[in-house]
Amino acid sequence: MVPQSLPPSRMAPLGLLLGLLMASCFTVCLSRQNPNEFALINSEKSSTKESERKETKAEEDLDTEVLEVFHPTQDWQALQPGQAVPAGSHVRLNLQTGAREVKLQYEDKFRNNLKGLKKGKRLDINTNTYTSQDLKSALAKFKEGTEVEGSKEDKARQAEVKRFFRPIEELKKEFDELNVVIETDMQIMVRLINKFNSSSSSLEEKIAALFDLEYYVHQMDNAQDLLSFGGLQVVINGLNSTEPLVKEYAAFVLGAAFSSNPKVQVEAVEGGALQKLLVILATEQPLTAKKKVLFALCSLLRHFPYAQQQFLKLGGLQVLRDLVQEKSTEVLAVRVVTLLYDLVTEKMFAEEEAELTRDTSPEKLHQYRQVHLLPGLREQGWCEITAHLLALPEHDAREKVLQTLGALMATCRDLYHQDPQLRRTLTNLQAEYQALAALELQEGEDEGYFRELLASIHSLLKELR
Repeated sequence: MVPQSLPPSRMAPLGLLLGLLMASCFTVCLSRQNPNEFALINSEKSSTKESERKETKAEEDLDTEVLEVFHPTQDWQALQPGQAVPAGSHVRLNLQTGAREVKLQYEDKFRNNLKGLKKGKRLDINTNTYTSQDLKSALAKFKEGTEVEGSKEDKARQAEVKRFFRPIEELKKEFDELNVVIETDMQIMVRLINKFNSSSSSLEEKIAALFDLEYYVHQMDNAQDLLSFGGLQVVINGLNSTEPLVKEYAAFVLGAAFSSNPKVQVEAVEGGALQKLLVILATEQPLTAKKKVLFALCSLLRHFPYAQQQFLKLGGLQVLRDLVQEKSTEVLAVRVVTLLYDLVTEKMFAEEEAELTRDTSPEKLHQYRQVHLLPGLREQGWCEITAHLLALPEHDAREKVLQTLGALMATCRDLYHQDPQLRRTLTNLQAEYQALAALELQEGEDEGYFRELLASIHSLLKELR
């Protein structure tokens, strides 16, 4: 049966419908072969939305779970799924890897504690775990700007802490008042000298003034400032007091002011301090007063050849000889021997320095050469006095005496050869210190204190052969 032909009016719509159908089939076939090329939406945006939906779902799944706390450090570290970040941490998204990274902000460990005290109760980040619900609750209150209310115990504890502190304004006011009465060292020394020199001051007030003054004159500048208003002479005049305590503490101040301070030493000698110190040592005074006076004398003489010259002219060696021969003055005897050793070696070093270098001041060397100390020591009998002091029982005292004997050996050699008691004493000490040195070796001390003393004894015995 031959189909009848359709009229032209109906053929046009059918052709159009057939064309659309063929175009759709062609598009579907191509899209199945390369879907990314012919997709009508942005695949990148679609995947982002898809990942966001997955993350949201993952967070919802973790709502009821217990999260593991991530402990950040100073370096960036990747945050794994299911880990919670402590408050105050620094979080970023790594655009290259797509991972979230966390590190500890600078000084967070200090700021977190401080902020926690100011804001009240907060999450305890020291615990190992906490839930996501805790995080959401804290974050919601943070966004709202509300403060977490502390418990009654916390408020009571804060009130107790505040009770021990005062407002800053009150403290500032007190500081301002204190600044008005602040004194310089110079002003303090002037006030102390006036207190000491006042006839209305009691003995206790004068002693207290001298005691405080000694603290300030240890500084070289303060000691020199004491000269500028006549304070040094006032203290020197205090050596004439009839009160032994005033003499003692005045000498205490002078000894501190003289120490390694040439300007003050010169003014002291010109002000008559040397004569007054020797008078106190030559007269009957308490032992404590003589200790302080001897301290002042040592400070005045060391590294000051002019004062050493005046000391010899005023008969200082004889005064010291009589002092060490008194009863119950063993402590003073050791200090005197130490002073003499220092003066002898000081002059020797000055002469050796002059021979080795050209830098030494000719005037200083000339002054040392005017100090005829060794002949004076021999003349005043210090060779024998020093040898007899070896009988002292203390090791430290023996060490000082042995050093002085070595320094006097060139001057007193013939006298030491004629003294059989000195040789016996040295031999006995040699046996004693050999035993002590052996004990040191057993204890593992290769260069011990007693071995040094033993070496000094060997050297002296060798000189006496």
